[in-house]
Amino acid sequence: MAAGEAYAALSGERHRHGDQVHSHRHHGPHTHAHAHGHSHGLVDHSIKRSRAGVRAVLLSLAILGIAAVAQTLILAATGSVALLADVIHNFGDALTAVPLGIAFALRSERVERLAGLAVVGAILVSACVAGIEAVQRIIHPNAPDHLLALALAGAIGVLGNLAAARVRTRAGRRLDSAALIADGDHARADAYVSLAVIASAGAVAVGAGIADPLIGLAITLVILRITWQSWQTVRGHRH
Repeated sequence: MAAGEAYAALSGERHRHGDQVHSHRHHGPHTHAHAHGHSHGLVDHSIKRSRAGVRAVLLSLAILGIAAVAQTLILAATGSVALLADVIHNFGDALTAVPLGIAFALRSERVERLAGLAVVGAILVSACVAGIEAVQRIIHPNAPDHLLALALAGAIGVLGNLAAARVRTRAGRRLDSAALIADGDHARADAYVSLAVIASAGAVAVGAGIADPLIGLAITLVILRITWQSWQTVRGHRH
Protein backbone atom coordinates (compact mmCIF):
# COMPACT_ATOMS: atom_id res chain seq x y z
CA MET A 1 0.00 0.00 0.00
CA ALA A 2 1.35 3.42 -0.93
CA ALA A 3 2.05 5.92 1.83
CA GLY A 4 -0.81 8.14 0.60
CA GLU A 5 -3.27 5.24 0.68
CA ALA A 6 -2.11 4.20 4.15
CA TYR A 7 -2.72 7.73 5.40
CA ALA A 8 -6.12 7.82 3.73
CA ALA A 9 -7.08 4.53 5.34
CA LEU A 10 -6.28 5.94 8.77
CA SER A 11 -7.72 9.43 8.31
CA GLY A 12 -10.71 8.97 6.02
CA GLU A 13 -12.95 6.66 4.04
CA ARG A 14 -11.72 4.60 1.09
CA HIS A 15 -14.20 3.80 -1.69
CA ARG A 16 -13.81 1.52 -4.68
CA HIS A 17 -15.27 2.36 -8.08
CA GLY A 18 -14.36 -0.36 -10.58
CA ASP A 19 -10.58 -0.71 -10.50
CA GLN A 20 -10.00 2.64 -8.81
CA VAL A 21 -9.90 3.46 -5.13
CA HIS A 22 -10.34 6.95 -3.78
CA SER A 23 -10.64 8.38 -0.31
CA HIS A 24 -11.91 11.43 1.45
CA ARG A 25 -11.08 12.79 4.89
CA HIS A 26 -13.63 13.56 7.52
CA HIS A 27 -13.75 14.49 11.16
CA GLY A 28 -15.92 12.69 13.67
CA PRO A 29 -18.37 9.85 12.96
CA HIS A 30 -19.04 9.28 9.29
CA THR A 31 -22.42 8.09 8.06
CA HIS A 32 -24.28 7.94 4.78
CA ALA A 33 -27.84 8.88 5.64
CA HIS A 34 -31.01 9.95 3.93
CA ALA A 35 -33.44 12.44 5.44
CA HIS A 36 -36.70 10.88 6.46
CA GLY A 37 -39.97 12.73 6.36
CA HIS A 38 -43.54 12.36 5.35
CA SER A 39 -44.54 12.28 1.71
CA HIS A 40 -47.70 11.10 0.04
CA GLY A 41 -47.59 8.78 -2.95
CA LEU A 42 -44.41 6.92 -2.04
CA VAL A 43 -43.21 5.34 1.18
CA ASP A 44 -39.74 5.97 2.59
CA HIS A 45 -37.22 3.28 1.61
CA SER A 46 -36.13 2.79 5.22
CA ILE A 47 -39.64 1.46 5.92
CA LYS A 48 -39.65 -0.91 2.94
CA ARG A 49 -36.55 -2.64 4.24
CA SER A 50 -38.44 -3.67 7.37
CA ARG A 51 -41.31 -6.15 7.29
CA ALA A 52 -42.61 -4.61 10.51
CA GLY A 53 -42.53 -1.18 8.87
CA VAL A 54 -44.45 -2.48 5.85
CA ARG A 55 -47.06 -4.11 8.09
CA ALA A 56 -47.52 -0.87 10.04
CA VAL A 57 -48.00 1.17 6.88
CA LEU A 58 -50.43 -1.32 5.34
CA LEU A 59 -52.43 -1.58 8.57
CA SER A 60 -52.73 2.19 8.96
CA LEU A 61 -53.75 2.60 5.33
CA ALA A 62 -56.31 -0.20 5.67
CA ILE A 63 -57.83 1.70 8.60
CA LEU A 64 -58.03 4.85 6.47
CA GLY A 65 -59.54 2.87 3.60
CA ILE A 66 -62.27 1.43 5.83
CA ALA A 67 -63.01 4.91 7.21
CA ALA A 68 -63.24 6.33 3.68
CA VAL A 69 -65.62 3.56 2.57
CA ALA A 70 -67.88 4.22 5.57
CA GLN A 71 -67.82 7.94 4.78
CA THR A 72 -68.70 7.20 1.14
CA LEU A 73 -71.84 5.33 2.19
CA ILE A 74 -72.96 8.39 4.17
CA LEU A 75 -71.94 10.78 1.39
CA ALA A 76 -74.71 9.53 -0.89
CA ALA A 77 -77.34 10.52 1.68
CA THR A 78 -75.94 13.92 2.68
CA GLY A 79 -74.68 15.40 -0.57
CA SER A 80 -72.04 17.36 1.37
CA VAL A 81 -69.16 18.87 -0.60
CA ALA A 82 -67.03 19.04 2.55
CA LEU A 83 -67.55 15.31 3.09
CA LEU A 84 -66.82 14.60 -0.59
CA ALA A 85 -63.46 16.36 -0.27
CA ASP A 86 -62.63 14.53 2.97
CA VAL A 87 -63.49 11.17 1.40
CA ILE A 88 -61.11 11.95 -1.48
CA HIS A 89 -58.47 13.02 1.02
CA ASN A 90 -58.69 9.80 3.02
CA PHE A 91 -58.86 7.59 -0.09
CA GLY A 92 -55.77 9.42 -1.36
CA ASP A 93 -53.88 8.43 1.78
CA ALA A 94 -55.07 4.84 1.47
CA LEU A 95 -53.91 4.68 -2.16
CA THR A 96 -50.31 5.14 -1.06
CA ALA A 97 -50.41 1.43 -0.21
CA VAL A 98 -50.44 0.64 -3.94
CA PRO A 99 -46.82 1.56 -4.80
CA LEU A 100 -45.66 0.15 -1.46
CA GLY A 101 -47.31 -3.19 -2.16
CA ILE A 102 -45.87 -3.32 -5.67
CA ALA A 103 -42.39 -2.41 -4.47
CA PHE A 104 -42.50 -5.06 -1.76
CA ALA A 105 -43.91 -7.80 -4.01
CA LEU A 106 -41.98 -7.17 -7.24
CA ARG A 107 -38.88 -5.35 -6.00
CA SER A 108 -39.28 -3.14 -9.08
CA GLU A 109 -38.33 0.52 -8.69
CA ARG A 110 -39.65 1.37 -12.15
CA VAL A 111 -43.06 -0.21 -11.62
CA GLU A 112 -43.26 1.36 -8.17
CA ARG A 113 -42.58 4.77 -9.67
CA LEU A 114 -45.27 4.27 -12.34
CA ALA A 115 -47.72 3.24 -9.63
CA GLY A 116 -46.79 6.34 -7.68
CA LEU A 117 -47.54 8.49 -10.74
CA ALA A 118 -50.92 6.75 -11.10
CA VAL A 119 -51.71 7.55 -7.45
CA VAL A 120 -50.80 11.22 -7.96
CA GLY A 121 -52.96 11.36 -11.10
CA ALA A 122 -55.94 9.80 -9.34
CA ILE A 123 -55.69 12.23 -6.43
CA LEU A 124 -55.38 15.20 -8.80
CA VAL A 125 -58.44 14.24 -10.85
CA SER A 126 -60.48 13.62 -7.70
CA ALA A 127 -59.40 16.94 -6.20
CA CYS A 128 -60.47 18.75 -9.37
CA VAL A 129 -63.88 17.07 -9.21
CA ALA A 130 -64.31 18.16 -5.58
CA GLY A 131 -63.16 21.69 -6.39
CA ILE A 132 -65.56 22.07 -9.30
CA GLU A 133 -68.43 20.74 -7.18
CA ALA A 134 -67.55 23.19 -4.38
CA VAL A 135 -67.55 26.17 -6.76
CA GLN A 136 -70.88 25.08 -8.25
CA ARG A 137 -72.40 24.82 -4.77
CA ILE A 138 -71.16 28.32 -3.94
CA ILE A 139 -72.81 29.68 -7.11
CA HIS A 140 -75.93 27.54 -6.71
CA PRO A 141 -76.32 26.91 -2.95
CA ASN A 142 -77.81 23.59 -1.91
CA ALA A 143 -77.35 22.76 1.75
CA PRO A 144 -76.59 19.11 2.63
CA ASP A 145 -79.18 16.85 4.26
CA HIS A 146 -79.04 14.43 7.19
CA LEU A 147 -76.76 16.59 9.31
CA LEU A 148 -76.40 14.03 12.12
CA ALA A 149 -75.16 11.49 9.58
CA LEU A 150 -72.80 14.14 8.18
CA ALA A 151 -71.37 14.80 11.63
CA LEU A 152 -71.00 11.03 12.13
CA ALA A 153 -69.04 10.78 8.87
CA GLY A 154 -66.71 13.51 10.08
CA ALA A 155 -66.25 11.67 13.38
CA ILE A 156 -65.39 8.48 11.47
CA GLY A 157 -62.72 10.39 9.58
CA VAL A 158 -61.29 11.83 12.80
CA LEU A 159 -61.19 8.44 14.54
CA GLY A 160 -59.75 6.72 11.45
CA ASN A 161 -56.89 9.21 11.18
CA LEU A 162 -56.16 9.09 14.91
CA ALA A 163 -56.07 5.28 14.80
CA ALA A 164 -53.73 5.37 11.79
CA ALA A 165 -51.55 7.89 13.60
CA ARG A 166 -51.32 5.61 16.63
CA VAL A 167 -50.28 2.61 14.51
CA ARG A 168 -47.62 4.61 12.64
CA THR A 169 -46.23 6.38 15.71
CA ARG A 170 -45.97 3.22 17.82
CA ALA A 171 -44.25 1.34 14.99
CA GLY A 172 -41.99 4.31 14.32
CA ARG A 173 -40.81 4.45 17.92
CA ARG A 174 -40.36 0.68 18.07
CA LEU A 175 -38.36 0.63 14.82
CA ASP A 176 -36.67 3.98 15.42
CA SER A 177 -38.07 5.18 12.07
CA ALA A 178 -38.26 8.94 11.66
CA ALA A 179 -40.36 8.45 8.50
CA LEU A 180 -43.07 6.47 10.31
CA ILE A 181 -43.14 8.93 13.19
CA ALA A 182 -43.55 11.78 10.69
CA ASP A 183 -46.38 9.84 9.02
CA GLY A 184 -48.04 9.52 12.42
CA ASP A 185 -47.80 13.26 12.98
CA HIS A 186 -49.32 13.86 9.54
CA ALA A 187 -52.24 11.51 10.22
CA ARG A 188 -52.97 13.43 13.44
CA ALA A 189 -53.02 16.64 11.40
CA ASP A 190 -55.38 14.97 8.91
CA ALA A 191 -57.81 14.35 11.76
CA TYR A 192 -58.39 18.12 11.86
CA VAL A 193 -59.39 18.01 8.19
CA SER A 194 -62.10 15.48 9.04
CA LEU A 195 -63.06 17.61 12.04
CA ALA A 196 -63.95 20.34 9.54
CA VAL A 197 -66.74 18.08 8.25
CA ILE A 198 -68.29 18.08 11.72
CA ALA A 199 -67.93 21.87 11.75
CA SER A 200 -69.73 21.99 8.41
CA ALA A 201 -72.67 20.02 9.82
CA GLY A 202 -72.87 22.39 12.78
CA ALA A 203 -72.71 25.49 10.57
CA VAL A 204 -75.47 24.22 8.28
CA ALA A 205 -77.58 23.36 11.33
CA VAL A 206 -77.54 27.02 12.45
CA GLY A 207 -78.40 28.27 8.97
CA ALA A 208 -74.97 28.89 7.41
CA GLY A 209 -75.41 26.56 4.43
CA ILE A 210 -72.62 28.29 2.49
CA ALA A 211 -70.13 26.89 5.01
CA ASP A 212 -70.31 23.41 3.46
CA PRO A 213 -68.96 24.29 -0.02
CA LEU A 214 -66.46 26.75 1.49
CA ILE A 215 -65.07 24.05 3.77
CA GLY A 216 -65.09 21.63 0.83
CA LEU A 217 -63.06 24.12 -1.20
CA ALA A 218 -60.58 24.55 1.66
CA ILE A 219 -60.10 20.78 1.94
CA THR A 220 -59.66 20.63 -1.85
CA LEU A 221 -56.78 23.11 -1.57
CA VAL A 222 -55.19 20.84 1.05
CA ILE A 223 -55.52 17.88 -1.36
CA LEU A 224 -53.96 19.89 -4.20
CA ARG A 225 -51.02 20.77 -1.96
CA ILE A 226 -50.59 17.06 -1.14
CA THR A 227 -50.81 16.27 -4.87
CA TRP A 228 -47.98 18.71 -5.63
CA GLN A 229 -45.83 17.24 -2.85
CA SER A 230 -46.52 13.73 -4.15
CA TRP A 231 -45.60 14.72 -7.70
CA GLN A 232 -42.31 16.15 -6.50
CA THR A 233 -41.63 12.96 -4.53
CA VAL A 234 -42.35 10.66 -7.48
CA ARG A 235 -40.53 12.82 -10.04
CA GLY A 236 -37.42 13.05 -7.87
CA HIS A 237 -37.48 9.37 -6.87
CA ARG A 238 -34.05 8.04 -7.83
CA HIS A 239 -32.79 5.20 -5.69
